[in-house]
Amino acid sequence: MTTTQPLPPTVRVVVNGTPQTTTAATLHDWVQAQGVAPDALATAVNGNFVPRTQRAQCPLAEGDTIVTFQPIQGG
Repeated sequence: MTTTQPLPPTVRVVVNGTPQTTTAATLHDWVQAQGVAPDALATAVNGNFVPRTQRAQCPLAEGDTIVTFQPIQGG
């Protein structure tokens, strides 16, 4: 008898205005799945800025809105 792992739940989110489905449980997981350097991307969920250090503590839920943008470099 083979045992199969249950598939992670899929949620529908809106990313920069485009509907998307994801199995990412957290914003950190979602950023990792995008294949970009985490420090090259600034993020907000449902209108609230999420610092890189807080992404792992930011769960994603059905209907969340994710906005990504270039981080602003100080000078």
